Amino acid sequence: MKPAENKTARRVQTLLGSEYQVVEFEHSTRSAADAAKAIGCKVRQIAKSLVFRQADDCPVLIIACGDKRVDEQKAAAVIGDVLYPADANFVKSNSGYSIGGVAPVGHRVPPIVILDHHLENLDIIWAAAGTPNAVFCLTPKQLAVLTHGAFEDIAE
Repeated sequence: MKPAENKTARRVQTLLGSEYQVVEFEHSTRSAADAAKAIGCKVRQIAKSLVFRQADDCPVLIIACGDKRVDEQKAAAVIGDVLYPADANFVKSNSGYSIGGVAPVGHRVPPIVILDHHLENLDIIWAAAGTPNAVFCLTPKQLAVLTHGAFEDIAE
């Protein structure tokens, strides 16, 4: 683990400010399991950021516990619209990040944000910081403040 050196990870660090520390790993943190292994935490402590799209191509960012699967119908009910999986091009063009490194902040197109309520029960969580090997640590409350997201029951 080392301080952020990648340009994108440094941009996320700048967006977050000095209250947070973006760190990079030699190995991938692309998946929740990979991230938990690298960090030395439980998979549920990984706040995975998933981008979906609405019919009008508006992005929706869902941040869920690493050990949970998002129920797209529950999430759609929360926003009152149908959700579709987003392909890699949609994710990159709307968020500015590649899949596996989507940070919860700094999106090119501000998304609707939904937070998995299971995150609320954790003291510390880890989120991607713009690259497939950069992360930062925060609390669920900090995540809600940073993203302006609401905690909802959206996991299977």
